[in-house]
Amino acid sequence: MSLRIVLLALMFLTSGCGSDNSSPQEPDAQTKSQTPPNVVMIVVDDLGWADVGYNQNTDLFETPNIDQLAKQSLRFDNAYAGAANCAPSRAVLMSGQYGPRHGIYTVSPSTRGDVQTRKLIPTKNKRGLNAEVVTLAESLKEAGYTTGHFGKWHLGADPDTQGFDKNVAGSGNGMTFHYYSPYKLPNIEDGPEGEYLTRRLTTEVIDWVTSIKDKPFFAYVPYYTVHTPFQADASVIQQYLDKGITDKKQATFAAMVEHMDNNVGRILDMLKAQNLADNTLVIFTSDNGGYKMSSFPSPLRAGKGSYYEGGLRVPLLFRWPNKIKPGIDSTPVINADFYPTLLSMSQKPKSGLVLDGVDLSPLLLKQAALQSRDLFWHFPVYLQAHNSKTDQGQDPLFRTRPGSAMRSGNWKLLHYFENNEYELYDLSADLGETNNLADKRPSILKDLSAKLDNWRTQIGAPIPSELNPQYSEEVNQQLIEKELFKRK
Repeated sequence: MSLRIVLLALMFLTSGCGSDNSSPQEPDAQTKSQTPPNVVMIVVDDLGWADVGYNQNTDLFETPNIDQLAKQSLRFDNAYAGAANCAPSRAVLMSGQYGPRHGIYTVSPSTRGDVQTRKLIPTKNKRGLNAEVVTLAESLKEAGYTTGHFGKWHLGADPDTQGFDKNVAGSGNGMTFHYYSPYKLPNIEDGPEGEYLTRRLTTEVIDWVTSIKDKPFFAYVPYYTVHTPFQADASVIQQYLDKGITDKKQATFAAMVEHMDNNVGRILDMLKAQNLADNTLVIFTSDNGGYKMSSFPSPLRAGKGSYYEGGLRVPLLFRWPNKIKPGIDSTPVINADFYPTLLSMSQKPKSGLVLDGVDLSPLLLKQAALQSRDLFWHFPVYLQAHNSKTDQGQDPLFRTRPGSAMRSGNWKLLHYFENNEYELYDLSADLGETNNLADKRPSILKDLSAKLDNWRTQIGAPIPSELNPQYSEEVNQQLIEKELFKRK
């Protein structure tokens, strides 16, 4: 008997010992009555919550296709990534599990930033999903879907070893350095010189779907864009400079968003032309928050790499014509929910899988309220500052110092391990997380910190406690003060 079969059997026998979400669950009666949909899941890299037209605070971004999709979709305004940067968030999505179960907390290594400013020895990070993890793609394949991957994998081995029948451009690479061909990426042939990667990936999606459209399909489209390096057509960049963006890099970012939107439109047009739109569930989201940029104001604090709202909150749309009623929903959801939701819609039981997300299909298909639950994040690692002036982190040296975070109702709790510090925010009154209420609301702090402790114990979350012998409190404080002085 193979190791994989033994592990699956053990998972089935022990699934009742996990979280409340880990017990086997059959699809409900209404879900069973639906024909399982095709699935197109578009995951944009580093697209912030406010970086799409329907969420922006300015008129700078041009995303007409995504804006139209939003009108046709159930739009979640309190949607979260499973982590604040690339690999760990994708690991949560593909495994349906929180970080402590798969051990991917950041983009390796976990020892980022000046060693003299790291008080603790952080938890060692895993670089990819273990082969024993049953991915979403593997489960959908078992349910009868043909599976295709188009873009960034970043979870270790090539995706065709973890459930995908077709793989274009997916590997352990976390980014491309060349948006224009030659791409110099594994698992994709270079196109004509000057071909744009986002367009090429979209063409690959369209060609593949067209060729297998008579079979149920799962098209996973994790674009490399809009991750750095910022590269776009000069004429489109000029368009944003003409609109008043004075920083050329930020104008280029806006142009990349427009390129991405154009290609989302091509996928939607293809589904319509191939008479697939009515039986295809389209999911549109981002893997984490975007970089905080001065040209694009956001009500959210911080950005990619931070466990404030700007690093975690993402756009999220679900469209299934005549099945999912368009509108806006404020329920807090997380990308760990995609796995159990798609299993339910594919009419495949969990079969003993330990999943930390919940099935959203009752909400999506029947507008039934979800049972109240808390969302959790764990980051026992360091991630250095990106731009200390705009990061809006706890301090200017790091976007993340080791800690955990949770959302419970409208409350957001952050716990930093170095000095056992807590931050508590009421998101209903303070979306920008500017007013720390930890000292003013002791009963709320006590309740939430107990919940967080209980979750960490149940899931086996590692909490670093070993002191770093190279740490210098004096150097740490001097560097913090130096960065703060620059802002004056």
